[in-house]
Amino acid sequence: MNYRLLCRLLGIVCVLIGGSMLFSLPWALPGLANRTGAEAPGIEAVEWNGVVALLGSVAVCALFGAILIRTGRSSKGAALFQKEAMAVVGLSWVLATVLGALPFWFSRTQIRPGEPVTFIESMFEAQSGFSTTGATVLTNLENPDMVPYCILFWRSSTHFLGGLGIVVLFVAILGQGSAGKAMMRAEMPGPTKEGSMPRMQATAWAFAGIYIGLNLILILIYRIEGMSMFDAVCHGFGTMATGGFSTWNASLGHFNSAAIDYTTIVFMILAGTNFTLLYLSLFDSPRRLFRDTEWRFYLGIIGVLSALIIFFGMRHHDAGFDTFSSSLRYSLFQVVSVITTTGYGTGDFDNWNNFGRGSLLLLMFVGGCAGSTGGGLKVIRHVLFYKILLLEVERVHHPRVVRPLTLGGSPTEDQELRKSIPVYFCLILGIFIASWLILITFEPSTTWGADLNRIAAVAEVMEEADPAADSNVTRRELKEHTLDEKLLDCASAVAATLNNIGPGLGVTGPTKNYAGFSQGGKLLFVWLMMLGRVEVFSVLVLLMPSFWRRF
Repeated sequence: MNYRLLCRLLGIVCVLIGGSMLFSLPWALPGLANRTGAEAPGIEAVEWNGVVALLGSVAVCALFGAILIRTGRSSKGAALFQKEAMAVVGLSWVLATVLGALPFWFSRTQIRPGEPVTFIESMFEAQSGFSTTGATVLTNLENPDMVPYCILFWRSSTHFLGGLGIVVLFVAILGQGSAGKAMMRAEMPGPTKEGSMPRMQATAWAFAGIYIGLNLILILIYRIEGMSMFDAVCHGFGTMATGGFSTWNASLGHFNSAAIDYTTIVFMILAGTNFTLLYLSLFDSPRRLFRDTEWRFYLGIIGVLSALIIFFGMRHHDAGFDTFSSSLRYSLFQVVSVITTTGYGTGDFDNWNNFGRGSLLLLMFVGGCAGSTGGGLKVIRHVLFYKILLLEVERVHHPRVVRPLTLGGSPTEDQELRKSIPVYFCLILGIFIASWLILITFEPSTTWGADLNRIAAVAEVMEEADPAADSNVTRRELKEHTLDEKLLDCASAVAATLNNIGPGLGVTGPTKNYAGFSQGGKLLFVWLMMLGRVEVFSVLVLLMPSFWRRF
C-alpha cells in the first residue's frame, strides 16, 4: 500500500467536499430560500449560525485536505494500482460522512425543539445524503430555527454529490489513468453488461453530463409546475440521485399535485436506468434501451406490481384508492419510488393492506438497474440469479446438458459470474440477518410506542374500570404486540438502510423518521448505508489487515 499516494488523493477529496459546501452559503440570505406555498415560513435575516457552520466546515476540510496533500506531496506521478484505488473509494466515503456531518453539528441543527443533533446523528444525516438513502433523524424540516435553510440546502447537495458518486466526479475531473476503471467499478455497484468506453475519464464525464443535464431539465419542469426555486433545486437533486430528501415533512405529498407526481415518476425511472444505456440510446440508437434485458425486466416489475397493488388497494378500500386514477397515481409513484430506492412519499403506505406493505418491503431488495444512481441489489443480479437457478434445476434431471448462461440473447463466458451472483446474494442476506439480530437485541423497547410505561398505563386504566379484570393478560398481550412491532420494524429499518431506500415501515414509515433509535442503532445504520451504496466487497476489504500492508 502506497500510503503517501493515498494521503494525497484523499486530501484532494477533502478539498472538493469543502468547496462544495460554499454553494450552500447564498441560501442563508433572506428572500432567496423561499419555499412553495404561502404558509411556508421565510427568513427575515441572514442565517448567521448556518453561515458560520458552513465556513467553519470549509476551513476544517481545507486544513485537513492541505495536511494530507502535503503528507503525500512526494507521491506525485506515482502509479495508482487497484489496491490504492479501492482504498481511495472506501476511505473517501468515510471522509465524506465525517466532514459532511460538520455543518449539521456546528450549526446545532435541532433534532427536536431545544435538542441539537449529536455528532453520530450528524454523521447519520450526512451518510444518508451521500449514499442517497434519504433516511433522516430530523423531525421538523419546516422550522428554520431548527434547521437553517442553508443547512437544508447542504443536506440536499449531499444527494447531488453522492448521486453518481464522489469518486466518479473525482475521476471525471482528475482522470487517474487505468486505475480510474477500478475506482469507478468499486464505487458503482452491479455487474457490467455494456462494453465500457475506451477512456474512463471520458466515461465519467459522459455520466456526469447526463446526470447534470437531467437535473437541470427536472428543476426547470418543477419551476413550471409551481415549485419555488429552493424547492425545485432540492427536489431535483433528491429525484435524480434517487435520494429522497425533501424540504417538507410530508415529502412530495405536501404539494398534492398530480403533475409533480407524474413528472417525478418519469425522472425516477430515468434515474434508475443504466446511465451507459441512456448515453448509448441518446447518441447511438434509442432501440438499445428497449432491447436491453434488464430494462425490460425493470419496467415489467414496475407495471405488474403497480397493477396488483391497485387491485388489492381498491379491494380493501385503502386511503387514496377511491378511484382508478388516484389508485394509479399513488401505487405507481410508490412502486417506482421504492424500486429506484428514491424513497419519496405522497402518502402513508404504512396504512396500506398487508399485500401492499409486504410487496414494498420485498421490493426494497430489488433496486434499480446496474450503472444507475439507484441502490439495492440491482435488477440485473435478480435476472442472472433467476437464469442460474433455472440452469441448476435443469442439471438435476439432465446432468449431461451443458447450457451457457445467456444475457440479452448472447452467451456470457464469465464463469466467475455464475459463482459470484449466488455468493453475493448470500452475503447480503447474511449482513441483513446479522444486522437485524443486533438491532433487535440491543435496541431498547422504548423506541416503540407500546413501551413498558404504556403497558402499565393501559393496565392501570383497566383495573380502575373493572377491579375484577385480569390486567396481567393485557400486559402480556401488549408486550407481545410490542415484540411483534419491534421484529418487523427492525427488519424494515435494516432493509431500508442497507438498500438505500430511506423510509420503511412502522417507526420508520414515510411519515416518521429514525430519531427514536439509540445512538448505537444510528451508528449501525450509517455502516449499512455505506455498505449499500458502495460495492460491498470494496468496503469489507478495508477490514482485512493484509489489505493495508506496504508493498
